[in-house]
Amino acid sequence: MDEPVCTTRQGDVRGLTGRDGVAVFRGIPYAAPPFGPHRFMAPQPPAAWGGIRDATAFGPTVPKGPYVKPFDVLLPDPDIAGEDCLNLNVWTPGTAGDAPVMVWLHGGAFMNGSGSLPIYDGAAFARDGVVCVTVNYRMGTDGYLSLDGAPDNRGVLDQIAALAWVRDNIAAFGGDPGRVTVFGESAGAMSIGVLLTAPGAQGLFHRAILQSGAAHHTIGRDTARKVAAHFAARLGVEPTAAAFAALPPDVLLPAQTALRNEVTANPDPALWGEVALNAMPFEPVADTASTAARADPVPGPGADCAVDLLIGTTTEEYRLFTVPSGVIDHIGDTHLRAAVARHGLDPDTALPLYAANRPGATSGDLFSAVLTDWFFRIPAVRLAESVPRAHVYEFGRRSTAFDGRLGACHASEIAFAFDNLDAPGETMLLGEAPPQSLADTMHAAWVSFAATGDPGWSAYDTRDRTTMVFGTADEPAHCGPIRDPRPDERALWDGVR
Repeated sequence: MDEPVCTTRQGDVRGLTGRDGVAVFRGIPYAAPPFGPHRFMAPQPPAAWGGIRDATAFGPTVPKGPYVKPFDVLLPDPDIAGEDCLNLNVWTPGTAGDAPVMVWLHGGAFMNGSGSLPIYDGAAFARDGVVCVTVNYRMGTDGYLSLDGAPDNRGVLDQIAALAWVRDNIAAFGGDPGRVTVFGESAGAMSIGVLLTAPGAQGLFHRAILQSGAAHHTIGRDTARKVAAHFAARLGVEPTAAAFAALPPDVLLPAQTALRNEVTANPDPALWGEVALNAMPFEPVADTASTAARADPVPGPGADCAVDLLIGTTTEEYRLFTVPSGVIDHIGDTHLRAAVARHGLDPDTALPLYAANRPGATSGDLFSAVLTDWFFRIPAVRLAESVPRAHVYEFGRRSTAFDGRLGACHASEIAFAFDNLDAPGETMLLGEAPPQSLADTMHAAWVSFAATGDPGWSAYDTRDRTTMVFGTADEPAHCGPIRDPRPDERALWDGVR
């Protein structure tokens, strides 16, 4: 097996060449280890090294706790020990040329995930002429807790540092630094929603693909400070960077999980502010003074972020959070009506409409549908409405897992976009025999968008609202554009933030 060598600004790295001539370089540091004097600070440049650095194995992952059950099985999340955790991985079709570049930001509710998951293997993108990069960034307390003595949005600052590394180094790996697409899912897509208006990110990417996340899920400074004060009191420390730096990981990481569980169990806005609705205590701060990573609200109508956008959701996002846990079967009418009202709709108006569009739906089914729209679909629509050059998609192929009840749920599109249907462990989420033809079509659209800005269907506007549908419940492999899916439900959310 060939061992190609590339030169970065910090030194040479040695990778591996595998099937289809794809070369992969793993665990390359883009910033210094975020520990010691760098803990809770903005990312610092990595140290240079002499000789040739081995880049054949994934580098350390950032500190994180495990997913709660049953998501620890459904969403594999490996831990790799070590402090040099701000690293990235590169798959390339060859080190000569000027291929388009795609930079992946993983999801995980700003608490979990890494760039080394098997499903994020970028070989299929490289096979098809794209340089693919996956990134680790700080999460949880280290990445997002608002603390005195530390800049906010440190995880976003890491993402900006990784994109700057791509700008400065990707040509050595055969990529064109002037043709960079940043793409991500869930928290990764929400991060891109921040990067679109973050001054420090301007010019570092030229296209963006937002999968199941947009620009709505950020928190204000007051809420950020409220969450930090509550978390600090729970741990018996002050909400400062110095105090939290003194806490050992075996105390801090379980406490992060407990904090999220506390929000979920008691979603009181008086305690948690905006976090009470989305149950994500660690997320970007919208009105931070850290201008490099400032997260502004959704751009105003017609605003030009100077990037082409591809944005969408799965049809039944929220079923991932209700079916595997069994919660879907324990939601009654009282709980449903309260949840609908809490998220801004009139239950007497909204529920009959949602029910009419889903004959035989249970209260749990309707809860999942409404939360899908509030959390994912409507933010995507609002972003597409607000900017030019946006293309919209919906992933509708229903998983056969959990006796078919999981549906077209959150994260079920990732393996298709990466053309990684055979990634280890994916059967738990995708079910048996997912259609390869659907992966061929969706993956090709992502490649085309990265290369040209055109995924293969018309751009979105408020007249036609053209949406490409990838798979349906009746035809799992069917793909085609439709006009304004479920307009009656979309209209219910007009004026709801």
